[in-house]
Amino acid sequence: MGTFRAASILTGFFAMTVPLMPVQAVLLKVSPKGARRFPHWYHRQVCRLFGIRLHIDGAVLSDKPVLLVANHTSWLDITVLSAVAPLSFIAKKEVAGWPFVSWLAKLQRSVFVDRQRRSAVGDTTNEIMERLATGDTVVLFAEGTSSDGNRVLPFKTSLFAAAKPPAKVAAAGGADTADVVLQTLSLVYTRLHGVPINRWARPIVGWFGDMEMQSHAWSLLKAGPLDVCIRIGAPIPLEDFADRKDLARRSEAEIRENVVRLLRSYPEDAEIVVTAPAAEDRTSALPSRSSSVFR
Repeated sequence: MGTFRAASILTGFFAMTVPLMPVQAVLLKVSPKGARRFPHWYHRQVCRLFGIRLHIDGAVLSDKPVLLVANHTSWLDITVLSAVAPLSFIAKKEVAGWPFVSWLAKLQRSVFVDRQRRSAVGDTTNEIMERLATGDTVVLFAEGTSSDGNRVLPFKTSLFAAAKPPAKVAAAGGADTADVVLQTLSLVYTRLHGVPINRWARPIVGWFGDMEMQSHAWSLLKAGPLDVCIRIGAPIPLEDFADRKDLARRSEAEIRENVVRLLRSYPEDAEIVVTAPAAEDRTSALPSRSSSVFR
């Protein structure tokens, strides 16, 4: 039954996706607004096809440019987040060379970052600032890798340099980002076939370590429908943060607390104490992996 389910989903996915790719390509040339919104509609259909039920608390602002900082668990996060609001991602340069995935990333207007060339950082900073200045919502997975879903890994402050550059760099870029706000997005996969996912089963969804993407995707599609809980934080003007380290610290604390609440089903008014990993534990016990986003 699982094999039939996975095969049916993949057949439906390609039957829907391939004809719609030229539509998005045309929108990129003739309608910037349509090119932003069309992937949002598309990913909502993909979620329905995959059997993903979204439970969303809060909303991404639609009338201001947003830097959306999120935790990262799985390759499935791309579809789930894209179904929440019209947005684009910051992705590592290597993704631009991945078969098929690279086409989808480019059609969704991803910003590709070359982490090996310091000289490229300035250009990337300018592109992100320009996207925000034109009203885009840009997603940053600040952990720098994906996890097993049972924890939030320490945020890498260097990843925030493009979003909160030094004043002289921002001035040189020429883009007006005075209206940009930061919102956090905390994401937890909570149920599989309607049954709560415990910490031992959560890696069924989590894509981390040396997992091979194709086999993991096949197993996950065979597993059954998923419930995803998403909590979106209140908007905070980007100018309210002193620097990239302040931006990373405060967004990590908020996401870490919300993920704990979602994992343990704590009520909103319950008091909890969440501590970041100690300095000697700033790397995860999990094998690291290079996922599809900038880190």
